Amino acid sequence: MPGFLIQQGATVQCAHGGQAKPTMPSPAVSLSGVPAVTIAAPWTVTGCAGVPSSVPPCTTGQWTVGTTRVTSFGQALVIVGGTGATTPAGIPPLPVVTQTRVTAT
Repeated sequence: MPGFLIQQGATVQCAHGGQAKPTMPSPAVSLSGVPAVTIAAPWTVTGCAGVPSSVPPCTTGQWTVGTTRVTSFGQALVIVGGTGATTPAGIPPLPVVTQTRVTAT
């Protein structure tokens, strides 16, 4: 399934409103001069405040399914519509604002 590639600096959130940031973008692939992100690196989540007090806030996220035909150093790239989950909640990260020029499968 094709989707827009997600780059460093894209707005990605957990379902509770926390901000997710990639820990290691790919220096080999850039989108308008900004590095793309592979599924290999975890994301940090901060500001996850929309959870009940009995539920721990999201702290990290990880994509598990991304591109299948386009890779960077053998690693799939993160795309809108890819599969991932936050920890400890197990909910998918939500790309809110990303670049809209480059798609990949």
